[in-house]
Order: sequence, then C-alpha cells, then structure tokens
Amino acid sequence: MVLATTAPAGLRSAAWTRSVQRRIALTDAFVVAMTMVIAHGLRFGWDLFIPLAGPAAPAYIWATVGISALWVLQLGWTRSRDIRVIGSGPEEYQRVLSAGLRTFGIVAVAGFFGGWALSRGYLLFALPVGTLVLFGYRRIWRAWLHAQRRSGRCRHSVVIAGPRRTVDQMVRRLASDYDHAYQVAGVCLSGGDKGRALAEDLPDVRVLGSVAEAATAAQQVGAEYIVLAGNEDVSLSEARRLEWAVEDTGIGLIVAPTVADVAAPRVLVSQVAGLPLMHVEPPHFSGPSRALKYAADKIGAAAILLVLGLPMLVIALAVKLGSPGPVLYRQQRVGLGHEPFEMLKFRSMYVDADARRAEALAQDDGNGVLAKRHDDPRITPVGRIMRRYSLDELPQLINVLRGDMSLVGPRPPLPAETALWDEDVFRRQLVRPGITGLWQVSGRSDLSWEESVRLDLHYTHNWTLGLDVIILLRTAWAVVAGKGAY
Repeated sequence: MVLATTAPAGLRSAAWTRSVQRRIALTDAFVVAMTMVIAHGLRFGWDLFIPLAGPAAPAYIWATVGISALWVLQLGWTRSRDIRVIGSGPEEYQRVLSAGLRTFGIVAVAGFFGGWALSRGYLLFALPVGTLVLFGYRRIWRAWLHAQRRSGRCRHSVVIAGPRRTVDQMVRRLASDYDHAYQVAGVCLSGGDKGRALAEDLPDVRVLGSVAEAATAAQQVGAEYIVLAGNEDVSLSEARRLEWAVEDTGIGLIVAPTVADVAAPRVLVSQVAGLPLMHVEPPHFSGPSRALKYAADKIGAAAILLVLGLPMLVIALAVKLGSPGPVLYRQQRVGLGHEPFEMLKFRSMYVDADARRAEALAQDDGNGVLAKRHDDPRITPVGRIMRRYSLDELPQLINVLRGDMSLVGPRPPLPAETALWDEDVFRRQLVRPGITGLWQVSGRSDLSWEESVRLDLHYTHNWTLGLDVIILLRTAWAVVAGKGAY
C-alpha cells in the first residue's frame, strides 16, 4: 500500500491517463442520464412536465436533469476516476457507490427543506440500478485496462529506491501482478557500491545508482515516479532532500512503508513534529460489525435459496442421473477457530474420488497445497459443467444458515491442508470461511498457493461490509466467465 504521494506542480500526466479518465467520464454521464430517463419513463410515462408535489415545485423533467448533473459531479468530486484507484482494488467501486449515496442524500435533504415530495419508486429504481450499471461499465473498463497493461501500455514508469532486500521483494511482487499501473524502469539502492553488487540477481531490472542519485536517475530514464521503499539507510534529512530534488522535475514521490497488505480504511496519517506518521488500526474479529455481517449472511443466504430453490432441484436431478451415487457430497472442512464442520456440495466427482486423491496430488497444476488439476479424471461430465460455473457450491448456502460459513470469506481448507500450514496461514481461520472470496474473484484455481494465502489473509484483516458487496458482485462476473474454475 502507499502511505503518501506528493504531486509537485507541473507533475507529468501521461496522455493515456487523460484519455482514460475522459472516456470513463463520458461513460459515467451516459449511464447516469440513461438511468434517470428510464426511471422517469417507467414511473411517469413520457410526459416530461409532470410537476412534483409541493409548493412552487418544478416539473419532474428538471428534477431528472438536476439529479443527473449532481450525480455526474459527485462521481468527479469523490475522485472515482482518479487514475491511482482505477483498474485495481475495491476503492474505485466504493467511490462510485459513495457518489450515488451522496447524490440521493442531497436530493432527500433538498426535497425535505423545499417541501417537495419526490416519488420514492422513481428514486429507489434510479439509485440501485444506476449504481449497478456503473459498476458493470467500470468492470468493462477495468478489463480493457488490464488487457492494455498486460501488453505493456497504460503504465506509469517508476524507479524504486531503497535497500536491496526490500527493493527485490517489491520488484518481484510488481512483476507477478500485471493489473497495476506501475512499470519498473530501474532501481536505486542504498549501501553504495556494496548495494549495487548485491543487486545483480534482480530479474530484468537495471541498477541506476544510489538512493541519493534517484532524482537524477529517474530523469534519465523518463520515470514519472520515484517509489521510496522502507529504508533504514536514509535519514530524515536525506529523504527530505530527495523530495526537494524532484520539486521542479515533474516527477512524483511515492513513499511505500514496510507494512504490506493493509487496506486504506485501517490507515490514518497524522503529522507529529513534522513527521507523517501512519497509524494502522488493528483488525476486529468481533463486535457490532461482525454481528452485522453474521445477520447479513443469514438473510442473504435465505433470500438466495428462495430464488434458486427450483434451479437447485434441477441440478440435483442432473447429478443423480449423471452418475451413480448421492446427490450431495459431504466433506470435513476447517472453519472458524479451527473447528471442523461438514461442508455440503453437489457431488461433482465419482464416488471413489477420495480414494484416488493421491492421483491428483501427484499431478497437480503447480498450485501446491491446493492440489488442483485442469484434467482431473475423477470429475464427472455433469460435475465439470457445475464446477466451471461454481454451481456445485450452491448447497453451501445451507452451511451459511447453519452458521458454519459466510457468504464471503477465506477458502474453507481440508484438515490435511492445515497440516502443511505455517503459523501465518493459520490466521485465515480467525473468520468464518466463505462460499466466495478474494481468492475466487481473483483467479480461483489458477492462483498459486502463495497468492491464495495472501488474498485470504488480506481479506481476514481488512474486511468491511462494502468489500463483501463488491466481492459478491465480482463473483457474479467470475461465475459467468467461468475463468479459473475446474
């Protein structure tokens, strides 16, 4: 995560940045306008000049225009198109949601003080539908941006400055994820000549000099930012001089602390004696917010079961006719506090699958502890279809009603897997496992074991109800795409 970014006057902004922001702004305006027009048409027909109820009330058409303009402005004021949040993480979606809530909060207050009775059906249609459509369009833009970044386009060139070990870890993490906006142009290492010698094994990255030379080196390679990584060899005065050195160069300075995988809501930056101090709130594993999550899980699971009850009966019949054996597969998994529970799934494998588990372990697809294979011979034809679209997991809604699982959470592990864990991985079980989670919407079985663990731990320590909503929306997209499921 980034602690602070300074953007000096004249900071260079790549042409692609302005182009992307302009296109997204046009999309936002189109979606908002269409949503409000459709809401007006469905509620009032196409009579544009039906008046609002109340003294000196304008026609609804002016309310539609005014709300649309306010909503578009709020999308800008919440900085939902900030290039630093577009394309990665949940912050972009949270800002889009915040813009919608603020818009309709302002409308409600204005209507109250103006004595105007706005139609509740009109507003209750526009807010959720418009926000969901905005999410969908933003997801399409994100997919396009990711494709561009995998091709080496739409990236900011950066120089990473810091100690060799920290720089090495940052370069490797950035190289393993193509969805972010940063392309490493080189590194500057602390420790002088000794630091340079130790850095010879860094993959495909040039060592440009020492940390003191970072500003000059960044100018030479055309970098847009310098990332100053946690550096015990740089004094406060030296770091300040580096900030001064980039003032008139158009190069931004990003300070990356050594604390990783901490979400922004848990971070507060305060200034004490001229020092920017980062306060990291501890994660909360109990309390009112967790009670709210527990209640939301129960209500959500019950509602989904009511909607999907008939389709689940059809799936159950397909499983029964597809191969001999029971409809449901019951398996011991490890839940909250390392307590075992019986997880339910539609049976997607032949009845002798557990006896043939060693076969899968001997030929996994490189994801280690997870032991997954694209061509697992134990999966039935019906099971292969169910797994592609995660239909086999629907009975886990019953586990949610029982209190064993959550709608969103870490992947529920097998007892045999926990025997291979180290102490850090055990922290996944501080929360209830989920039907879906960051691991599922970020690649599912295509992820390495290390990346799956990192995502689960990130969720465990940074959970919010808003993050759950975003993960559920992204899950729908991942299920439809069928990517990474086998």
